[in-house]
Amino acid sequence: ALTDPRRRGEIPKELQTCLTRDVKPCHVSTEHTALETTGRDRPGLMSEISAALYELRCHVTAAVAWTHNARVACIIHIEDGLMRGPIMASKKLAQAHEKLKSVVEAHHESGERWSVRLTAPAVGRTHTERRLHQLMYADRDYKQCQGSDGSCRQWNGCTNTHVTIEACREKGYLVVNIRCRDRTKLLFDTVCALTDMQYVVFHAAISSKGTMADQEYFIRRQDGFSSNTQSEREKLAQCLIAAIERRESHGLRLDICTQNKMGLLSDVTRVFRENGLSITRVEIGTQGERATGTFHVTDASGHEADLRTVELVRQEIGGSVLRVYRSPNGTSRASSSSISRNSSGEVEERAKFSLGNLLWSQLERFRRILGSLNHKQFLIMYIIHYL
Repeated sequence: ALTDPRRRGEIPKELQTCLTRDVKPCHVSTEHTALETTGRDRPGLMSEISAALYELRCHVTAAVAWTHNARVACIIHIEDGLMRGPIMASKKLAQAHEKLKSVVEAHHESGERWSVRLTAPAVGRTHTERRLHQLMYADRDYKQCQGSDGSCRQWNGCTNTHVTIEACREKGYLVVNIRCRDRTKLLFDTVCALTDMQYVVFHAAISSKGTMADQEYFIRRQDGFSSNTQSEREKLAQCLIAAIERRESHGLRLDICTQNKMGLLSDVTRVFRENGLSITRVEIGTQGERATGTFHVTDASGHEADLRTVELVRQEIGGSVLRVYRSPNGTSRASSSSISRNSSGEVEERAKFSLGNLLWSQLERFRRILGSLNHKQFLIMYIIHYL
């Protein structure tokens, strides 16, 4: 057992250092108004939203968007483009809200889910990626996810996401086993899903081998009750699969670094739209006079974009596109490595970080501090505490 008070004090410090560096997204500010929107994904949506903001003289300081199962959730931080500060005029905020509602609603049928929300600057604003999980969960993007039939035999050699859920009646737990591709922030995404569904993790074990990761959780509902029905288990499996799939990279990835200016996001997304490319994921932010970001794009049908088209896009945007990555196996699914193309057109091999070689390498730094404590379980509980 861990009895030395000095060691107990060192553990949160080490974990906070690891979590701050590896989980917190870059370029996100709590000083600006945040636009949150969910709805049906379609080519050109981000271009239309950013163009509307530009017309209203709103400057985008940061933007993050995920797409999954033909649904989209995005959070865009904006400021007054003329004053370069928080938008204080209630009239301008109301205009922005109405304009964006018309853009998002335009391609939705009557009764179809969509939402547009503007939130004022707040110190206690939720972690951006945590909020994206909440938005997509509320939008029910998990409905189309298919769980496994519970047989572990199908896991061998399969790189899809598999979830099995069994009841432990003696302790009142549900035992959740997950096998999927290993990647960064996998643990974070999984725990977000469990938290959104009001589950508490009591025990957990995590391991990774090669490109695959295995997770096991013993959970109960926060209210202490668990109906343990088939429909409950199916929904839990669907939500876990959705949380894991949302961050998977689809299509070609373009990294950009350019001058921070009003209308930048509108310009870049317009170039994508005019060349028949659809944005599947985006993260862009500003710091001083510079703007950096990452865009994942496919063709309008959702297939991997032609490299010649992307090269034309790169030339039109200018030398600000630093690298272009594509999956080495030619599919849109994430893999353990990627081929990158720098601004001079050279192709290079670049390994991706994974849950195993990134998270556990950090834990090894303070293995001595943890002593006999099960450090994997401690890490799970620590993340839940800070969500």
